[in-house]
Amino acid sequence: MAAEGAAGGAGHGHPAGEPDGPGRPGEVDRPGEADGRGDPGRPGGPGAPPEDHDARTGTDTPAPAPAPAPAPAPAEATPPGTPDPRATPHHTSRDTVLHALSDMSEGFLALDDTWRISFANREAVRILGAERVRPGTSLRDVAALGVPGLEGQCRRAAAEGRPIGFDLTHPIDGRLYLLRLVPVPDGGLGISFVDVTDRRLREAGHDPGEPAGERAARMSELTLALAEAVTSKDVVRAVAEHVLPPVGADGLVVETLEAGRIRVVDSVGYDQRFLDRIDGIPLADHMAVADVLRDRTPLFVGSAAEFVELYPKLEYLSDNSPSKAWVFLPLIVSGRATGSFVISFSEPRTFSEDDRTLLTALSGLVAQALERARLFDVEHTRAQGLQRGLLPRTLPSLPAVSAAARYLPAGRGDEVGGDWYDVIPLSGDRVAMVIGDVMGHGITEAATMGRLRTAVRTLADLDMDPDELLTHLSEIVGDLGYDYYATCLYAVFDPVTRICSYALAGHLPPVLVHPDGTVHSPDVDIDPPLGAADPPFDVHELRLPDESLLVFCTDGLVESPDRDADQGMALLRQTLASAVARTGYFAPREAGTPGAGTADRLDELCDLVVSTLLPDHAGINDDAALLIAHTRSTPAGNVASCSLPEDPRAAGQAREYVRSQLDVWGLDDLVMSTELLVSELIGNVVRHAGGPIRLRLMRSRSLICEVYDGSLTTPRIRRVGQTDEGGRGLHLVAALSRRWGTRFLADGKCIWTEQDLPGPPEAH
Repeated sequence: MAAEGAAGGAGHGHPAGEPDGPGRPGEVDRPGEADGRGDPGRPGGPGAPPEDHDARTGTDTPAPAPAPAPAPAPAEATPPGTPDPRATPHHTSRDTVLHALSDMSEGFLALDDTWRISFANREAVRILGAERVRPGTSLRDVAALGVPGLEGQCRRAAAEGRPIGFDLTHPIDGRLYLLRLVPVPDGGLGISFVDVTDRRLREAGHDPGEPAGERAARMSELTLALAEAVTSKDVVRAVAEHVLPPVGADGLVVETLEAGRIRVVDSVGYDQRFLDRIDGIPLADHMAVADVLRDRTPLFVGSAAEFVELYPKLEYLSDNSPSKAWVFLPLIVSGRATGSFVISFSEPRTFSEDDRTLLTALSGLVAQALERARLFDVEHTRAQGLQRGLLPRTLPSLPAVSAAARYLPAGRGDEVGGDWYDVIPLSGDRVAMVIGDVMGHGITEAATMGRLRTAVRTLADLDMDPDELLTHLSEIVGDLGYDYYATCLYAVFDPVTRICSYALAGHLPPVLVHPDGTVHSPDVDIDPPLGAADPPFDVHELRLPDESLLVFCTDGLVESPDRDADQGMALLRQTLASAVARTGYFAPREAGTPGAGTADRLDELCDLVVSTLLPDHAGINDDAALLIAHTRSTPAGNVASCSLPEDPRAAGQAREYVRSQLDVWGLDDLVMSTELLVSELIGNVVRHAGGPIRLRLMRSRSLICEVYDGSLTTPRIRRVGQTDEGGRGLHLVAALSRRWGTRFLADGKCIWTEQDLPGPPEAH
């Protein structure tokens, strides 16, 4: 028996004292090595029937055995070359026993009265693996001995003070082992095991090589498939492919136990209506599964009539099931019943001992695999939930930009990634678009991604230029430690000038799709990633045609084992050109149909790009993000500006300009409040700032008022006392505006305000 896997069920019973072969001359007889091998007429020989044989498990009850050995003290297998303790003057009888047990050809384990391993000889270490038989390890944690009911057999042997012996099928190599449970007087148990495969096959009149080889091949394939299974559905798929065909089965249902109710994990060969009938029912209402989990032993039902006879209250299940025979197998993990899996057959059948042994062996293997998969499912779901919570739930639809995005977690592996994106409204109808990738995978990287996204939003609210924002962001990444690197692209689109300014930190450049369908990717130098780059970052500019597309992505979308980044970017450009032409994205639309820039059209483009570049998403090793933004310029008629003198007359001229322009726009309701706003802002500039003064008004979803000057001083609200003569201007600005703020320019600053337009929002 190897260390991996769980043991199968018991088969033919043999007394614990059955001889295994003649003793070697001059050697103390070991259990099972007395004379008299293979006499079928002798009590206790291979031909003797077991006492009180259990038909459900194949386990056997006590038979005569040699006198038990004293319980050895905790120790590991004696390593080769250790001197014989009997050669020293201070040796004890325990040392002598340990030395003899260490060298015996059978595997031997000693258990204390809590069923924990206190000793394992060399053969046990070789068969089971050193890690699995360390002193203190619980018997139930030794997967290769995890046969349902074994612990109960151990307790019975200890309670009755008599040895018990039975055959055990190893699930990995398909070999039969004779297992002996020998109680010791001062508590605990000795377990010995020896390979008896060839002997049993000879007794049954079979060729010793062929059946074991076939079973070994099947079980090895299943073990490999279960080892590669990641999710619960992967486990079910592996069982369906490697178990059902060899045993002639055609149905499978895997169920877990949650809060006393049966939950269907997955199935093969059953329709959804039948599964809905059993999913969620109380365990007590499904007596067959309840019995299997209570007794922790398999149940073999050869026909529908037998099932109804055993469980008349469940006749409705057999009537609605396509199956005519069933095997109910318990799923036991670390002594805990976690569920069951049911293998079904379309025709009645009689189960042979080989069938029972093989199928029982599966329960341990599948239980361990499902437990690993369940833990993965829980952790992966939690991690993906965290990641989804850190990404934008929806992207805003703004006057200058409409956007759609896709995030695809890695199809392989058990961890989430750090890809992210965002669209952030700025002052003056400008829009920031950002996409990034925290290098690595895991919850830590996902949390780091969330921190960076929050930092970008905070810095963007300060209206920083792209290079300045990436500088601050790089400092944040650097503070996280040397193991953290991230790539980022931060872009700002101004709908009045139609200029998109952007900076790159180790990230792929954007792709521009023109309204005529041509696709362009700027050839720019890319700065190192965040955390590895020293400022300054280069700022690049693109002048965008009206109604054009900007496309951003992470490397997981374009790179793969079959193509590098350059090849992937070329494929992205080809895909975008094809998708735009195929969907007629920029073509004029009839009334009532969605046009370019609408959510439906952008979603369609995203789906086409993702399906083309990642056709086999389940096979990718990296997560991927895609952001497509449809840009629109501000109509010239919605923008008005004028220059003002640097003296007190500027406030009066600004009020006159506001009255005139708002009358043209039909916004007479906002004249008074806007006059007050520009008076306060321009008065502050004349009094505390300087430089060229300019006023700009914009009509969008709100009325935007901007005052430019040549100073870098920042206006701020301060608490005003009752006797103070000044300091109330900015309080008035804050009260009259929906929001207001300051942004800095290369040659000064801009103070801006926004006011809601009269009427319902949808009218604007």
